[in-house]
Amino acid sequence: MTLRSIQYKTSGTCCALMNVVVDDDKIYDVEFIGGCNGNLKGIKELVKGMKIDDVIDKLQGITCGAKSTSCPDQLSQCLIQLKNQMQTQAVK
Repeated sequence: MTLRSIQYKTSGTCCALMNVVVDDDKIYDVEFIGGCNGNLKGIKELVKGMKIDDVIDKLQGITCGAKSTSCPDQLSQCLIQLKNQMQTQAVK
C-alpha cells in the first residue's frame, strides 16, 4: 500500500477545503470541509475505491447552479493536481 495525500483549497464552492488520500491509482479516502454535508458524504462513498482517472472523467466540468464549478468538479481538479505531483515525483 502506497498512500499519498493532498490538501486542496477549493475555489468557487461552498466546500472550502478537501483532504484526499489515494493508494496508488485509487481513491482511499476523501474529507470535505464545508459544503452540503449529505451530498458530500454521498460523493465520498461513491468515489472510494475508484480509479483516479475514472473519477476525473466523471466529475470534471460539473457545475453548480450558475457557478462555473462545483464540489465534484473541484474534486476532479484536486485529483489532477495530485496526479501531476505524483508524476513529477516519479521523474525525480
